[in-house]
Amino acid sequence: MALSIAEMILLGLLADWVFRKMHLPGLLGMLFLGVLFGPYVLDLMEPGFLEASLDLRMIALIIILLRAGFELSREALHKVGLQALVMSFVPGIFEGSTIALLGPKFLPLTHLESAMLGFIIAAVSPAVVVPMMIGLIKRRMGAKKGIPSMILAAASLDDVVAIVIFSVFLGVYTGGSEHVWIKFAGIPISIVAGIAGGLLIGWLLLKLFEKFNPRATKRTMIVIGISILLVRMGDLLDGVGIPFAALLAVMATGFMILEKREQMAHEISSKLGKLWVFASIMLFVLVGAQVDVSLAWETGLAGIGLLACGLLARSCGVLLSLLGSSLNNRERLFAVVAYWPKATVQAAMGAVPLMAMRAGGMSLDPGNVILAVSVLSIVITAPLGAMAIKLVGEHALQPEPESDRSAIDAVAASR
Repeated sequence: MALSIAEMILLGLLADWVFRKMHLPGLLGMLFLGVLFGPYVLDLMEPGFLEASLDLRMIALIIILLRAGFELSREALHKVGLQALVMSFVPGIFEGSTIALLGPKFLPLTHLESAMLGFIIAAVSPAVVVPMMIGLIKRRMGAKKGIPSMILAAASLDDVVAIVIFSVFLGVYTGGSEHVWIKFAGIPISIVAGIAGGLLIGWLLLKLFEKFNPRATKRTMIVIGISILLVRMGDLLDGVGIPFAALLAVMATGFMILEKREQMAHEISSKLGKLWVFASIMLFVLVGAQVDVSLAWETGLAGIGLLACGLLARSCGVLLSLLGSSLNNRERLFAVVAYWPKATVQAAMGAVPLMAMRAGGMSLDPGNVILAVSVLSIVITAPLGAMAIKLVGEHALQPEPESDRSAIDAVAASR
């Protein structure tokens, strides 16, 4: 495994540099590197490296969500609170419902099978969206209206909603329909419990840091360790039917530390930024390694057509969510394209229906179709969305005026 890690670090950095030289997001180079070296193309990765893929991707995702929490200020949330809340469920429900309705017209799936596919596809990729939004926040692009912060908060909630709705349809499909309404009711409970748990953990960590005053590096290691335990706790609670959005808890932990100790938060965020250089390579390369290009190819134009209908519905949902907001047309377009990328959730969840069908002794054909379209969504929307975010963001988002930035810095310094 050590050899594969060394190869992916060196080649990942090279791919990142090459794509940036071509004025494309570096993460695309890492994704394509993973596809090329993965088990479905050249198969040059060690088996041990691939076996550790799930854990490595989860740690990388935790690091990027922690960074998101440490960049999500209360002032920014106050600007976009209502829009972020509406965008957390309206676009995803539009997309998932459209795929559920139109799926049988494009693919050999029933409406229920199409619904499972729809809400796998409906989840935005935090792996693609979050680091790009953090980059814009650090450059103060669109900061006056809090646009990147809105996308950051909404995309994280969007994933929770999509995954829970998918699990409901999967339960109906496999015979567990008696708990449908309980699972739907669990969506707000999961979100509230995750945020409350994360805020509590953040407060307890602050007390710990104030008492023992560890160095910033040790604080960072403690925060990462606690976050991994939070995610594990979320898995255990989910197994016994208790809703808890662990990834939201991770973000809320960073938010609490930022709210109470801004300088400490920036120190930890800086350390996480350095770790992200390594974590991003592992995340995007390993997500790329999950992509079976031949499987995606099998769905052909029908799969592409269904995905296009879903993205169109999602885009309409974003525009509907932004009615009454202060965003101009170019900023609304940016919000639309920022909600396109799929990668992390689709790589993790695409094979779940297939495994459930195999365990239940059902026909595997629908599961194979769902997996193929999930893979196709990564192949198409991850590069398309990343390039669109970069291109539209540079033209649509205005940097914060220097006078406003100076005033914010003065307020921060006075705390």
